[in-house]
Formats: sequence, structure tokens, C-alpha cells
Amino acid sequence: MTEKQTRNEFWGWFKAIGLAIILTMGVRYFIVSPVAVQGASMEPTFENGDKVIVNKVGPRISNYDRFDIIVFEAKEDENFIKRIIGLPGDHIAYKDDVLYINGKAYDEPYLTEYKEALRDKGNFTYDFTLEEQLGEMTVPEGHFFVLGDNRRRSIDSRKQEVGFVSQDKILGTAEFVLWPFERLGSTR
Repeated sequence: MTEKQTRNEFWGWFKAIGLAIILTMGVRYFIVSPVAVQGASMEPTFENGDKVIVNKVGPRISNYDRFDIIVFEAKEDENFIKRIIGLPGDHIAYKDDVLYINGKAYDEPYLTEYKEALRDKGNFTYDFTLEEQLGEMTVPEGHFFVLGDNRRRSIDSRKQEVGFVSQDKILGTAEFVLWPFERLGSTR
């Protein structure tokens, strides 16, 4: 092989590797990204250490739906994963372990496993209203009310330090468990 052929082959490989790196970074930054779940606030849906894939494309094109699981920037360099309960304009209340949105009771089947496992037989989610927790009658425009599935151990919209989540702080929806392999699959 001549020196010119060697140089051309080197530049060919250099371009291919460079393009692969750029594409990988682009996909991770703009389309999907892996996120590690930290803590117990979303059990049993996600457990501490689970790796989930966050879809960054779909939600930015369409609206978020009630009960979507989102990843959002809670504090500088700290992201939270929670479930959307209240949409803009909704009134949220809990009474006797039942979720009420705009006065209508909603079933939350993703909580059944935890409610059945309670030893003290108390409420899994304590009674509250938006007015009591955040001083608002309804979820403000451009914001969401979020809760962790492990209601007794979750820092979520019920706490002033989190409060309502602004749509521009949402990084995407958690739609797929990547790790551990025995939990591999869609979250929907």
C-alpha cells in the first residue's frame, strides 16, 4: 500500500468515526437519553438504580398527557422523575386515598401493589388540596402537578421546593426501562 493510499484510508476512518460520534451525541442530546433512577420515590414503577430511556422528541411536538412519567430539572444539576397528575387548569385533591381531579374520582392502578402491601392500613396518599399545599386553586398555565408513585416517600409537587413543574423544565418522558434486564420493557 502506498503512502497516499494509507493517508486516504486514515482520513476515511477518521471521518467515519467522527460522524459516528457526532450522530451519537446528537441522538443523545436531541432524541433519547438514558437516565438512572435515584431513590425510592417512583417504586414500584421504577426502582433505585433502574436505567430508563427518556424520549425527548415526542413530548416537545405534542402535549403531555395525564399520568405520563416525566423527567424534569428540579434543581441545578438535579433531575427528578415523577408522574403527571394535574394538567394546566386542573384542581387536584386527595380524600381518603382517592385522587380527585376537578371533582371527579380517578383510579390509579399503578399504585395498587403498594396500597395492598401497606402494613399499617393507613392512607397511602395523605389528604390534601392544591390550596393547602401550594396556595393555588388550579394548576397554572404552562405547568404541571406531579407526584411520585411511592407517595409516602416522594418529594414532589406537594412540597414547596418542587411545586408546580414548568413545561420548559421537562426533559422528556420516561418510556422504556433499559436496565435491569428482567424489567426490560415499556412503561406504558
